[in-house]
Amino acid sequence: MEPRIVYVNSPFDNGEAVEELAPAGFELVRAASGTPAYRSALGEASYLVGFVDGLVDEELYRIAPGLKLIQLLSAGYDRADIAAARRAGVPIANNGGANAVAVSEHALMLMLAVCRRLPLQHSSVGSGRWRGNETPRVHELRGRTLGIVGLGTIGKKTARLALAFGMTVQYYDIARLDEDAEDALGVRFRLLSEVLRTSDIVSLHVPLNPSTRHLIGAREIALLKPTAVLVNTSRGPVVDETALTEALGAGRIAGAGLDVFDQEPPPADNPLFTLDNVVLTAHLAGPTVESSTARLRNAFDNVERVERGDSPLWVIPEI
Repeated sequence: MEPRIVYVNSPFDNGEAVEELAPAGFELVRAASGTPAYRSALGEASYLVGFVDGLVDEELYRIAPGLKLIQLLSAGYDRADIAAARRAGVPIANNGGANAVAVSEHALMLMLAVCRRLPLQHSSVGSGRWRGNETPRVHELRGRTLGIVGLGTIGKKTARLALAFGMTVQYYDIARLDEDAEDALGVRFRLLSEVLRTSDIVSLHVPLNPSTRHLIGAREIALLKPTAVLVNTSRGPVVDETALTEALGAGRIAGAGLDVFDQEPPPADNPLFTLDNVVLTAHLAGPTVESSTARLRNAFDNVERVERGDSPLWVIPEI
């Protein structure tokens, strides 16, 4: 009997790629989460693949006792019941940095869009006012200092892009690079408070967990320069959204580029929508045509590794 992969459909699917990249010698069952077909398929499942961290709970292990691997297509896993996963002893792997290029490019795009006041320029031209009421004051990235909080795969790629723009890059991470690795990448470690005080732009690239929830709160935001820009492509609750909104509205920092929010989708009355010094996107930094294929490639490779008796790659550290 072929081992069964249950693939949970999502809005980000490249349907043809799923079928093309699925490994031979496996039964592939595609289903939407919560449907009878999904629950039925799990009974004989060896592998669960998809944007499924929100499905990881005690019930999953009860109805899928034969699971060998839960393979996420996402980088984040903050919705998963980690305690239940530990008790079950089934490894959870994330996407192995498959979306790192997409997210790092998006972070640079937000930096540029905020510094060049792109929404204002677009609305002025689109409304026939050319430069609006006055020529906007805009800034270049070259020569500015970027502070990266979280120097994982995405953080490193963001650093490389920033260096190509002529920026100086410093970082804070609980896992420091050694000096040779810092030299090779062209970055320097600083304490979090130093990064916040001295950076022109701060870009967040940390996972959401108890230690990073509101990592950037009112006290940390108060350390930022009045001319600073905050970019968040990680998870919304890493930042105290209320404190950030207040600082932006009062002009205590210059701007923000946000792909993530406390509540997603955010409510229609979110006060961030009223500010002209923010650029907002809909948690779409990671999903691209290219990253969709890379996610699937990593996922199915990991499934094959486990089936042949090897250890899976990219197992989340809490397991």
